[in-house]
Amino acid sequence: MTFELLKTTENGRRGRLTTNHDVIETPFFMPVATAGAMKGITHRDLLDLGAQILLCNTYHLHIQPSDEVIKGAGGLHQFIGWDKPILTDSGGFQVYSLRRNNKITDKGVQFNSHLNGDPLFMGPEESITIQHNLGADIIMCFDECPPSTASRKDIEAAVDRTLKWAKECKEVHERLANERGKSPLLFGIVQGGLELDLRENCARELITIDFDGYAIGGLAVGES
Repeated sequence: MTFELLKTTENGRRGRLTTNHDVIETPFFMPVATAGAMKGITHRDLLDLGAQILLCNTYHLHIQPSDEVIKGAGGLHQFIGWDKPILTDSGGFQVYSLRRNNKITDKGVQFNSHLNGDPLFMGPEESITIQHNLGADIIMCFDECPPSTASRKDIEAAVDRTLKWAKECKEVHERLANERGKSPLLFGIVQGGLELDLRENCARELITIDFDGYAIGGLAVGES
């Protein structure tokens, strides 16, 4: 990854991030195209508005039309007709949103499809493989996002699991990158709820794993 720091101020900075598909000026707004397209607006409109990157949803694209179909079509960029960078999430937020019907273990999450109820499993191996199949420029580690009402004990368990999965995600990512000769950027995700010490510990541990970038996860889950 190439990140060039252009300017800093007391409360922010400007930079330039190089990806496989283009250079992105930071900070930037990332439109959410859950299934690969935004509702009511064309890609041309997005470009005219200055969009530099799209956020697409790993879980939903895996369910329909499937990452294997998209891979066979030449990857997500070609499938949706977008030649700018794409970031895919890990599917971890769906673990949170579908939590009433899921079972979380150290291996991953067993849950049911929101479309037809079919049993599904998502873990570090599955998440990273799907994202590599999609061909995104920036991919995210599979993580556990605890609800805002979670106890400290449950948040600690989620952080421990997130760190365990982060190590596994990087191993899978490096293996696939070597096998396929193409490497997206892999970001670790900081969890810890509203417990600042847990967030700090999670961030420090992720840094030791050495990712291309880091995201702050577990926000907008009911906290106030």
